[in-house]
Amino acid sequence: MSPIRSASIAALVSAVLATTLTGCQFGGEQQDTSPIVIAADLELSGASAPIGKVYQRALDLKVEQLNSSGALGGRKIELKVKDNRSDAAESLRNINDFSGDSRVSAIIMGGCNDCANRAAGTIGAKRIPTVALASGAITEPVDERRYVFKLAPNAADSAAALTTELKRRRLDKVAVLYSAPGYGEEGLTALTKELQKAGLKLAKSAAVRTIDTDVSSQVAALVDKKPDALIVWTPPEQAALATVNAQQNRFAGSLFFDASAAGDLFLGASSRATEQATLIFTQTMVIDDVIATTPAKAARRQWFQDYTARYGGYNGFSSFAADAVQLIADAELRAGGKPGTVDREALRDILETSQLDGLTGPIRMTPDNHSGLMPQALTTLVARGGRWRLAG
Repeated sequence: MSPIRSASIAALVSAVLATTLTGCQFGGEQQDTSPIVIAADLELSGASAPIGKVYQRALDLKVEQLNSSGALGGRKIELKVKDNRSDAAESLRNINDFSGDSRVSAIIMGGCNDCANRAAGTIGAKRIPTVALASGAITEPVDERRYVFKLAPNAADSAAALTTELKRRRLDKVAVLYSAPGYGEEGLTALTKELQKAGLKLAKSAAVRTIDTDVSSQVAALVDKKPDALIVWTPPEQAALATVNAQQNRFAGSLFFDASAAGDLFLGASSRATEQATLIFTQTMVIDDVIATTPAKAARRQWFQDYTARYGGYNGFSSFAADAVQLIADAELRAGGKPGTVDREALRDILETSQLDGLTGPIRMTPDNHSGLMPQALTTLVARGGRWRLAG
């Protein structure tokens, strides 16, 4: 018997899905009991293994929940996982293998921007719907990447939220540490535009490679400008290093993190240096601080509790992987078709107009925008007492 409460089971499935299932069960048609096969290309070894393993845990838990809930009718999800070893070439080989398997309905890719960008042409040529968990602008241009979808924070939305908070706190002089190439560069571009619109000054920016394990010289150069705020737009491991380096350089201003710097709920060794830092991320990261006033918030709280109970801690990015499974499962059931067959084209068309009040927040896909996370999903968090909390 699954430990998931009946209340959370109800929240896992949309009303559309429930209606579809009811029609199949009581309309006298043959019930489809074929598996829904979802493939996952993840960074389970190599430099990006920490986040890849977070995604794998989330996928395993979400699939288990859906399979035990009865929400899929007579069907079950079968998850096929391959390790891309944090390497874009290996990822492309995995995508080719998955797309050649006629049983696979869709692919979930991990957080590697380079992997998603290099595979985009193959994904389109093979016509296999793919939901990537990378933060970069991997779905653009949409007319050339019709089969690529994304569930992750967007640079423009994060930059706007950060700038709003800077303006509110009257922090006029800003320095930025960003990762390059890729999403960090997108972030710097978006942030520069937002700061200019708000009349704030970008005093200095410095780049670090995503593989760098020493960011001290860049942080020292930024702190030397004596900014009111230091924005860190890097992966979480580098953000932790930058935070400690800033403290060692006696930085007296305010620390801000883009969503890419999010990771575990508890801050561990960097907690003292991170105290009172600000993070732009989704509310699910701190849902235990939120009163569950809606079914969606209740589902997020239940996910947080289930993930924490299973794995002994919580990582903010887990909900993106879970929502990717939900989107694909919903689309597969709505696509219908002959039992035992996979209609990837129908699945793609449904994904392109999907709407979900997900575990991450509101998700809306459109033909013009395949990056579904809505700006209002992002909120302001603050580091307090060794963990992230809801600001205010």
